[in-house]
Amino acid sequence: MRYLRLIIVSVLFALSSCDYLDVVPENDIETIETIFEKREQAEDWMKTCYVILTAPVTSVMENPAFTGSDEIVAGEYMRNRFPAYEGFFIGDGLQMSQDPYGNIWKSDEFYAGIRYCNIFFENINHVYNMEQAEKDIWTAEIKALKAHFYFELMRRYGPIILVPENVNANADVEEMQLPRSPIDTCVNAIVQLLDEAMEVLPPFSQKDQSHKGYYCLEGAAALKAQVLLFAASPMFNGNKNYAGFVNKAGEQLFNPEYDSEKWKRAAEAADTAIQICLQNGKKLIDGNVGVTPMLGVMADIENSVLARNFVHDEALQMFVPQKTASHVFWSSKTLPYFKSTDTDYSGSNLGCIAPSIKMVELYYTENGLPIESDKEWSFGTRYQMGKETSPDYRNVVPLNTEVLNLHLRREPRFYAHIAADRCYWQMGPTTSDLKLVTAYQGEKFGTQADVINNSVPQNLTGYWMKKGSYSNVKPARYAVDGVNGNVAVVFRLAELYLMKAEAWNEYLESPDYEHVYAPLNVIRERAGIPDVETSWINYSNAPDKIKTKEGMREIIHREWDIEFAFEGRRFWNLRRWLTAESELNEPLYGWNILGSSADVFYNNYNGPVPVWTKRAFAAPRDYLFPLRAEEVLKANCVQNPNW
Repeated sequence: MRYLRLIIVSVLFALSSCDYLDVVPENDIETIETIFEKREQAEDWMKTCYVILTAPVTSVMENPAFTGSDEIVAGEYMRNRFPAYEGFFIGDGLQMSQDPYGNIWKSDEFYAGIRYCNIFFENINHVYNMEQAEKDIWTAEIKALKAHFYFELMRRYGPIILVPENVNANADVEEMQLPRSPIDTCVNAIVQLLDEAMEVLPPFSQKDQSHKGYYCLEGAAALKAQVLLFAASPMFNGNKNYAGFVNKAGEQLFNPEYDSEKWKRAAEAADTAIQICLQNGKKLIDGNVGVTPMLGVMADIENSVLARNFVHDEALQMFVPQKTASHVFWSSKTLPYFKSTDTDYSGSNLGCIAPSIKMVELYYTENGLPIESDKEWSFGTRYQMGKETSPDYRNVVPLNTEVLNLHLRREPRFYAHIAADRCYWQMGPTTSDLKLVTAYQGEKFGTQADVINNSVPQNLTGYWMKKGSYSNVKPARYAVDGVNGNVAVVFRLAELYLMKAEAWNEYLESPDYEHVYAPLNVIRERAGIPDVETSWINYSNAPDKIKTKEGMREIIHREWDIEFAFEGRRFWNLRRWLTAESELNEPLYGWNILGSSADVFYNNYNGPVPVWTKRAFAAPRDYLFPLRAEEVLKANCVQNPNW
């Protein structure tokens, strides 16, 4: 491991002083060859390749998708104290080309990872104490990883520089300055790597324990489907905003002509991936038993995103988080801050990242419909108070008690993901750990301050995020018990069902049961709501909506937003759908957290109030991240449009 660190330091030093497509200097080649003599050191190199990817992908600090959309709200306290959460600044419209937020296009980030992958390919067959079959599997794991590097670059920057093999260190500067490739070429290169990897990769159940955190067959199939879904989406398919975007060689980087066959290719990839997963024992998490059926469904929903020790039926790809504290850090910002005299008190919990009202209102009613579409949602005006009487909601909502209508008769995912005022939150393993959320100023969950204070942590909306936390762990124990064996779920099976429904809906003339409704219904069944046909035909004020491509597109997009809320999907989906400009320029809303009574807290029942207004998304510029200006000059490649 000591030699590996020396090599990495020397490589990064070289990269910082020359182009990122350069390779390891000649005087280090013998050291690399020495590393690849033995299995143990070759595996150290392999681990390094994965570390470069997994930190920016799994870290809620480094991955801007977790904090850069409109799902969550945080104030100046977070931005001043924890600037590593760069997504907030992107959401505020502060992205820049001089020093971009979320920058992975640089010498010591993903292009370094790609270089390490290429070095691995060049040298793995030199290892003397490995069987060829194991070498082949490791090579496949790195091919899938290289594909993932490319994909992460592609969805940020669009057309990227492909590096099929490392350029010789003694090559002329012109040879190192490769042009960006057209987006379709990039997609095909990624798919080719994944196809080659999938021919060799074993399914997850057959992988050695030491390699559970490396790519498996299901993970590679899921990544392929996702790459093709992006390629088929409006951002990359017929986007006329980039009709004149060319590289230094004069090649057109985007094809402005729409191609419906790209949707078919994505749909078939999702079909294949689902088949691979089901054949190898993957399934949606379900079957948990609760005190009531509702609580059992909520347990399924909670556990769908949480994995320990690589044991998880639904996860298709899991990574070891390289920044172990990241998960604790995220939870501490979402778990509520209590008084120091409270038995639930934890000094690390700040509770200053909160779900937005937009997300609260996105969730369905108990009938599986948007609030505005459910003709039978029985609570009238959503911003008035009402009472729950059904025992189905026992230990979820207090019965026969004044609760905001917006919090009543919602779908199980709402209660599993969101902690709302005057609803229950299981915050520990025993019945005594069932807490009633009381969010008014001065109450247990509410702010203790009399003003909005940027120097202290405050929850600005009056809601807390449950998703990503364990209901059977006490807040005061979360920094210990909440992370033991925790691994990051990168892809899960529910995603493939949504990919299938979306891609087939876009390809077919009109939606049908087999290709569109059925995959949605698999997810909805686990979510404890009626199938899509029953919901819309029997309970909605627009029963024909499911019969059209446009209607189902809207329904599928909302299913994405709900099922994958707070998992970093909406950030990318709004971009690939080309809808970000209509969604991300609005203020973020919440309740008046300084209100010490229901009337004041709920703004006299007149609706939510703006709590964060620094929002900006400039179209079409912000659909692609900027390359750092210095990098553009150094590599002699074209900058993204309008940057």
